[in-house]
Amino acid sequence: MRLELRSGSSTLRHRLRRGAPYLPRPVLARRRPYYFITDPGEAAVSDLCDLIYDWNKVTGKTGPRGAVSIADETLRDGLQSPSVINPGIEDKLKILHLIEDLGVQSADIGLPGAGGQAVAHTERLAREIAGERMRIRPYCAARTVIPDIRPIAEISQKAGMPIEVAAFIGTSPIRQYAEDWSLEGILRQCEEAVRFAVKEGLPVMFVTEDTTRSRPEAIRRIYSEAIAWGARA
Repeated sequence: MRLELRSGSSTLRHRLRRGAPYLPRPVLARRRPYYFITDPGEAAVSDLCDLIYDWNKVTGKTGPRGAVSIADETLRDGLQSPSVINPGIEDKLKILHLIEDLGVQSADIGLPGAGGQAVAHTERLAREIAGERMRIRPYCAARTVIPDIRPIAEISQKAGMPIEVAAFIGTSPIRQYAEDWSLEGILRQCEEAVRFAVKEGLPVMFVTEDTTRSRPEAIRRIYSEAIAWGARA
């Protein structure tokens, strides 16, 4: 069996052999993500069992404690599928109105940090929501770095409406191992990003990637800190 981890520009491949419980140190690509974090003094986790948390250990009743709302990702995360094309802005506007007609509460309208076209399309969608007085609440995806959040603040000002920042970062042990991140480094990076968004007057939704392989104590700490920094969701 081959285990292949892809995250940003780094790839870790390892052929798991019977009786071989340890993964080798990853070979990191030359071009690391610009939000790369590391604590040189921290020992990396090497035991495979420590890299993926088994949520089957969790006992007791679980379920939502409050009202459930729907957030639509068609116009952002949905476009990342290799089986779809990136539609033009007119098609995106039609999709936006369909989402509104369905009564969906909120929708991701883009990741402006991806570049010029993403900024232009996101701004046009935001202006459509404001101009048509649509009920849907817009939000934008952003990595937990200031350069991703700044264009959202600018678009919010131009459209004359609040746009929530969905700031995301991977938190699982296996992601930390592949990227050579530490939990403390992740927290520092997230604090800077969340505080910047709040200072810009943007509501913040904090998002953890790879959550189902993350440890519950780490998730609890990260979200508790994010709330203290000003995240609302």
